[in-house]
Amino acid sequence: MKNFVAIAGNIGAGKSSLAGLLAQKFGWEAFFEPVEENPYLADFYHDMPRWGFHSQVFFLARRLRHYRGIMARPGSVIQDRSVYEDAEIFARNLYRRGAMSERDWNTYHDLYDATINLLPPPNLVVYLQTSVDTLVKRIAMRGRALEQSISPDYLWQLNTLYEEWIAGFTLCPVLTIATDDLDFAHDAVQLDQIARRIDECLANCEA
Repeated sequence: MKNFVAIAGNIGAGKSSLAGLLAQKFGWEAFFEPVEENPYLADFYHDMPRWGFHSQVFFLARRLRHYRGIMARPGSVIQDRSVYEDAEIFARNLYRRGAMSERDWNTYHDLYDATINLLPPPNLVVYLQTSVDTLVKRIAMRGRALEQSISPDYLWQLNTLYEEWIAGFTLCPVLTIATDDLDFAHDAVQLDQIARRIDECLANCEA
C-alpha cells in the first residue's frame, strides 16, 4: 500500500532531518521544503509586512507542485512540512501580528481554501512538538544565515498556532512526538522507536 506521511513542526524542530532519515529507513521518497528556492525569503526576514504575502504565495505554489508529484508517485512518500502549515501557521501568524493586511490575508486564504479541498490528505501527520528554547538552540547550531534574526517571540507565536492547529486537525490521524530530549539524527535507537510508532499508526489507519 502507498503511504503518504507529512512531517509538521516549527522552524528548527527537525522536520528535514527526520524526513530524510525515515525516507532512507523505509525506502520512501522524500519531498523537502523549498526554503533555498524562495526568492523572497531574505527580504521577508528583513521586512515581513512588505514581503509576507509574496513569500507565502511562493511556498503555497511550491507545496501544490509537490502535491502533484506526490500523487503521481507509485510508491510511498514523506513530505517535509505539510501544505496546511503554510496557511494555518505562518500566514495566519503574519495576519495576527499585523504583518499581513486583511486584504492580503483574505486573498491568500481564499486561494488556499480553493485548492486544499481538491487535495487528498496524508495518511498520517507526524507533529514534532518542540519548545522555544530548543528551537533557538537548534536554529543557532545549524547556522542558516537567514534564520539567525528570528526572535524567540516569533517562534513562540508559531508554537501557539501549532498547538491550536493540531488540536483541531481532523483530516487524518496525527502522531505527536515531543522532541526536546531527542537526538534522532545521531541516535539510531530513538530513530527506530519513532519508525515503529509511525508503522503502528499507519497500520491502524489501514485497519
